[in-house]
Amino acid sequence: MSIIRPRLIDFHNIPLTQEEVDFAIPFLDEDIPLYVDPFLLWKSPSMQDNSLHLSITNSFNHLGFLAKRGKEKDAIETLIRASECNEVGFGNSKTKAGKRIGNKLAKNVTDLFVSIPQISKSGFIHFEEIQLLVENFSKDRVSDIACNFIQSFLVDYTIEQCEKYGIPIEKAVLENLYDPKTNKFGTEETFLPINPLTKTPILLVPKRWLRFIPWINTDDYFKSFYLKNIQDKEDAFPDRIKLLNFNRANYDLIRTYSEIKEKRFDNCKNDPLFNQIPVTSAKRKISTIIKLPTGKTENADIKFEDNTCQLMASLVYPHLDFAKEQSRTESGVQIRDLIFYNNRSTDFLQEIYDTYNCTQIVMELKNVKEVKQEHILQLNRYLKEQFGGFGIIITRNPPPKKVLKNIIDLWSAHRKCILVLDDSDLKMMTQVFESRQRYPIEVIKKKYIEFTRACPS
Repeated sequence: MSIIRPRLIDFHNIPLTQEEVDFAIPFLDEDIPLYVDPFLLWKSPSMQDNSLHLSITNSFNHLGFLAKRGKEKDAIETLIRASECNEVGFGNSKTKAGKRIGNKLAKNVTDLFVSIPQISKSGFIHFEEIQLLVENFSKDRVSDIACNFIQSFLVDYTIEQCEKYGIPIEKAVLENLYDPKTNKFGTEETFLPINPLTKTPILLVPKRWLRFIPWINTDDYFKSFYLKNIQDKEDAFPDRIKLLNFNRANYDLIRTYSEIKEKRFDNCKNDPLFNQIPVTSAKRKISTIIKLPTGKTENADIKFEDNTCQLMASLVYPHLDFAKEQSRTESGVQIRDLIFYNNRSTDFLQEIYDTYNCTQIVMELKNVKEVKQEHILQLNRYLKEQFGGFGIIITRNPPPKKVLKNIIDLWSAHRKCILVLDDSDLKMMTQVFESRQRYPIEVIKKKYIEFTRACPS
């Protein structure tokens, strides 16, 4: 069965929402655009997280031990192996396969242990500082290095979560497992979930460690610290290379910046994989939608689609995880859809899964004055494979009686269910969203019950 933007749990047909699990649910064909931030482990109230941060830091500082004792080649080789962790699948790659750093960049990093006296003496407390010291050392490297140095923990964590939720595991070989006792990478055979597309092992990672940007990062350092405390107003802005050179020559300032970030650790939060818009934003969006004219006047169709996309993704969360929005062309007409994973998290969602074989829910957006038979037929042709026989049209006004009859006839002939949500339904969903007394998805359930009652028994 073909799934749009497939996830591990979808392949195994396991009904879970992102909200209810502790880990980031991995995609099979692309990376999750988040990163492990070691600072979140450092500031965590969990002693386990704290000890893992210490293990990462000690493993990284061991590179300095090697470099200062004439074993720079070993340090460089270890750092290169640590620089990519495909098993966790974080970043912006569309191929699920990243590249390790090269010898030159690795040497620039290991040189810090020799060239900067403070690091040579005491090592790093937060190795993310390297972003402020070396060109091309980015947030994805910070994340991958952290994951590789605690990969042994992630193996145990992954097995535990798989057993908890019934995710299949099978024999797998990890080619890059770090042993903190020997400070070396090696190969180990274990049992892990396998990506069915790439046949490679998958490691699960706690959501609480993930951020879009590390707490310690170059942009924040430059804007919140360098410009305020170091830069003379008369001086020209330094380019990135000059700034990195300055930082290496004045490492005490980097430590001062990191200490400030440590004191503000309460503000360091993990970034959720999905953020609902605030109630005030939802009310603004529904107000905008209702005021829009139908058709394409002054890009009203685009505005309708943009506002509805953002609104609906939040209204149906956490019961439906948003998969993606996409455009398709049918008979020369471009149609914009919202695609959701059917996590079967309510009795209604379970019923449409069982009755209509609906593993993903498509919502087609139509900024038209009146839904017509052609619109129903367009969606009907699209209802196959992962969408099964269930779909939703989001439009402006209730459908005419003749169209409602056509929808019922479609059900009678082909067992297809198409619901039509209009402005009043979106308004009601937004009101429910604001009240927090019930869930907006219950409005869709109500429409479904009305549909089933209208169908011939």
